[in-house]
Amino acid sequence: MATLAALTQSLSALALAGFGGVTLWLLLRPAARMAALMPAPRWLTIAAAGCALWCAALYRFAPGSSQALVVQSVRDLAMLGWLGATFWPTRAPMPGSLRLIFRMLATICVVTLVSGVAAHWRSDTAGEWLGPALGVSSMLVAVGGLLIVDGAVRRASAGLRMTVMAVAGGFAMLWAYELNLQLIGALTGTRASTLVSLLPAVALMLLPTFIIAAMDVGRERIRLSRAVTMRTMILLGAAAYLILIGLAGAFARLVGGNYGELAQGLFLIVALGAGGLLLLSARTRAWLSVMISKHVFEHRYDYRAEWMRFTATLAQGAKEDGGSDDRNLHRRVAKALAELTGSPGALLMLPDAQGAFRVAEQWHWPAGVEEEAALPLRSSFVLQETRHIVDLDAERRGRGQAGEDLAIPGWLLADHRAWVVVPVLHFQRMIAVAVLHRPPVSRALDWEDLDVLRIAGQQAASYLAESQSQAALSEAKRFDEFNRRFAFIMHDIKNLASQLSLLARNAERHADKPEFRADMVETLKISAGRLSDLLVRLSPRERRAADAGRALVEPLLKDVAAEVRTRRALFVGCQAGLAAWGDAGSIRQIVQHLVANAIDASPADTPVQLIAVAEHDRVRIDVIDQGAGMSGAFIRDELFKPFVSTKDGGFGLGAFEALQLAQAMGGAIDVASEPGKGSDFTLWLPLADTRVDAGTGEPIGKVA
Repeated sequence: MATLAALTQSLSALALAGFGGVTLWLLLRPAARMAALMPAPRWLTIAAAGCALWCAALYRFAPGSSQALVVQSVRDLAMLGWLGATFWPTRAPMPGSLRLIFRMLATICVVTLVSGVAAHWRSDTAGEWLGPALGVSSMLVAVGGLLIVDGAVRRASAGLRMTVMAVAGGFAMLWAYELNLQLIGALTGTRASTLVSLLPAVALMLLPTFIIAAMDVGRERIRLSRAVTMRTMILLGAAAYLILIGLAGAFARLVGGNYGELAQGLFLIVALGAGGLLLLSARTRAWLSVMISKHVFEHRYDYRAEWMRFTATLAQGAKEDGGSDDRNLHRRVAKALAELTGSPGALLMLPDAQGAFRVAEQWHWPAGVEEEAALPLRSSFVLQETRHIVDLDAERRGRGQAGEDLAIPGWLLADHRAWVVVPVLHFQRMIAVAVLHRPPVSRALDWEDLDVLRIAGQQAASYLAESQSQAALSEAKRFDEFNRRFAFIMHDIKNLASQLSLLARNAERHADKPEFRADMVETLKISAGRLSDLLVRLSPRERRAADAGRALVEPLLKDVAAEVRTRRALFVGCQAGLAAWGDAGSIRQIVQHLVANAIDASPADTPVQLIAVAEHDRVRIDVIDQGAGMSGAFIRDELFKPFVSTKDGGFGLGAFEALQLAQAMGGAIDVASEPGKGSDFTLWLPLADTRVDAGTGEPIGKVA
């Protein structure tokens, strides 16, 4: 036992020197470099200092002493602080259940520290009665700490450097060892003195994880299995460990001597060493994954789950921070690409009018970005041609893509928050550029990251391209609507030009007649008014359907008759008080088209009738001529089609526009015609009210 005590003293001194030196080394490391390697470098230094203080207590008071257990609470507080700050930063708070466990553990540590210091301050013999309570608190903290490490590893297994995960594994190893020796003491009723004496050795096994975590090594990520398989493996491993350690103890008792505890201690150290080898060795993990079952995945990403989440984020407006649905596709693209790689934020750059890419949207990018930040044309051309996904850390170190100059702008290299540049390519055209924020623990990109980002970028590009196509289609529809209105207006202008030409020819013969001059002035006023109306109709804000209301029919018919007075005398008949529900201007325009077509289709000496009555709760307006008439096939197949006309120089839009206007007001147009017997165009419109006196409504006849 004297030899074991001397060995324990030497190991304690070595552990104290090691953790003290590591603490000083961490304090001297550049803050910026440490911040790039891990999210909470200060907490790693505090954890190293806490371990150094604990090793000092082991050296001064011996392992298992009440003083060492009191100082152990300081170490546990520092370790818990590092776990919380590393795996659950401010943007990703700890789940409620783990937060409760975390606070309980912190409370136990603080109570243990305060009560232990107070008890030893007042009495030198406090350890005799305080020891059992300290042992229970140590067991509780060990169990809770293992739960915290389990939650941390399951949450961060897809995003952290292996060396940072190794620190968490070291903490788990230390807590598991302490839990084992406390359980052995509780179950056997005797202190596992050998295991307690070997605590400094376990501390020395933890020391290298602090060193490699602060170095730029170990960027390969731990490849963990999926949840069900991993938990099954943990349960099987724990069961196998308990069975083997029990068999080792039974064999030692059969052999005889005092080697039982030593055998158990050596077995525990071997088991923990094997666990550490499994945690740190990629080759061992790969071999084990092949041997266990097909459910131990080799790949870093759970592709099915990641792709479903990625597609869901792109396809619909996911709720943003508990608020309303996010309908901004650009922000959703930035978010989807960032979440895929564990990045806390992202920028999305879109091309401007000159072709340079500028920041158009951001998702959780801290402190925003400068307005002049842009990807110049040369950089855009290079990224589009090479299609490279750029690891900015490699560019900063001068180890870019096979020595190629990707022309990355200086502002992007100077901003150490920027981690990866992802060109979003649609076929051969780059339609966007995503800049991903550095994750909590930085790492280098490997082939799997590059493949996932490349495919995800193509998928995001399809959504962006579809959105751009929809915007272009909407703009084309607006142009088409404008062109449609312009074609209709050109048709009306043609009719006005014909009317004014006829007026000019008549003026040559009748200009000396006062009554003709009066009619000519009236006709010019009407034509000027119609030209003004046509300009208003050309405006994109003009919407006649929105102006529907009660419109008296008789004044509209009289106005149309007055307009065509110089061309043809109309017989106008209208039921008294008849009112339609619609836009007065649209109704006038329909009647103008039908009357103009009737005049053009009939000989000059034949009358054109314009009659309006109420029938079946509808307004019926008939335009009747005695012209050449039309066949049934023409009426059915060609009359209301655009750009089909039987007149020389006709646009073929009058009947088509009239039908469109009528249908927009809930009306319709019927046609009755036979070749050689004239035509009857009937306009049906909604009746404004049913209070028209149909019995006494004597049609008003007027020859214009």
